[in-house]
Amino acid sequence: MDIFEKCRNYTLADEFRAKGIYPYFRALESRQDTEVIMEGKRRIMLGSNNYLGLTACPEVVEAGIRAYEQYGSGCSGSRFLNGTLKLHLELEAELADFLRKEAVVTFSTGFQSNLGIISALVGRTDYVICDRENHASIYDGCRLSFGKMLRYRHSDMEDLENCLKRVPETSGCLIVTDGVFSMGGDIARLPEIVELAKKYGARVMVDDAHGLGVIGEGGRGTASHFGLEKEVDIYMGTFSKSLASLGGYMAGDAKVVDYVRHNSRPFIFSASITPASCASALAALRHIKAHPELVKRLSQLSAYARAGLKDRGLKIADSEAPIIPIFTYTMENTLRIAAEIYDRGVYVNTVLPPAAPTDGCMLRTSYMATLTEALLDEAMDIIADVVLRNNPHE
Repeated sequence: MDIFEKCRNYTLADEFRAKGIYPYFRALESRQDTEVIMEGKRRIMLGSNNYLGLTACPEVVEAGIRAYEQYGSGCSGSRFLNGTLKLHLELEAELADFLRKEAVVTFSTGFQSNLGIISALVGRTDYVICDRENHASIYDGCRLSFGKMLRYRHSDMEDLENCLKRVPETSGCLIVTDGVFSMGGDIARLPEIVELAKKYGARVMVDDAHGLGVIGEGGRGTASHFGLEKEVDIYMGTFSKSLASLGGYMAGDAKVVDYVRHNSRPFIFSASITPASCASALAALRHIKAHPELVKRLSQLSAYARAGLKDRGLKIADSEAPIIPIFTYTMENTLRIAAEIYDRGVYVNTVLPPAAPTDGCMLRTSYMATLTEALLDEAMDIIADVVLRNNPHE
């Protein structure tokens, strides 16, 4: 059989394109901001992970330009060899200090971070236990490792304990959970996870891609939110969201970080973060430290949006983060609603299977600290009008 046969038989994207409801690969013609020009028209951006709005911050942009001028466009090698800049070391040291961990190692992307951390730490006789709604990069990190993966029902602590009971006493065990879940916007039950980890001798890793800059003291993330910074063994996070750049990191005890640095194939065999990306992330981190009010503003605006959507009669998922899903149920209905909202000047993301049940599709709205109440009201009026006219469940 021709290995390309599956490609020729894949027709779903073409079917959605023909109906005018294909939602992907929309082309931006301006910087990522609260209002963008996308495919020639102004759109209010409610689909970005730019939570603190720092992609448009002059300090962040200027830092990237200066690094480009000083170091050039790239490092042309891995961190292991010729690709370590003084900038990388500064970013790792300042991020470790901010997160109150002994050490940090950075990766070229957030996805690569999970691949690199999990595959390095989880060996042949080890177990890794995952929440079923963890990010795809966590799943792929588990597959890349040589250990055994167990999954527990989303935020179900009884099911997590059942998984822990299956781990032999002679095996190491790592529990991995998203801190803020990227689709639903709910926060992991970290106190109970930590308690169970202590009971069964497991270690805990939190993917804080959507927690850094969003929750916790000054935006320090999920462990800080619960006062569990000393109890969570590993933080993973990204620079592509609150830190307005590209890359990822692992924070933890110095010996554990150093082990990953010397044993992680995705780290060793990948080119390092570009100078401009590194400098921009460092500038964003410094801006967050200097302006903790941004995190409070983000929380206020998220609460304003949550109340506004409910007041307009929309059914939304329970969430505490600046991620608010709106239920639209079937796939085609969701795509039609999203397309009309887009045509009327608001960008939102669709959550479709396998990220959602077949009859539980959603619009994923996400918020920035730099939005205004006036922009939110304009966007919510459009969303409510379209959803309530087209949603048979409302």
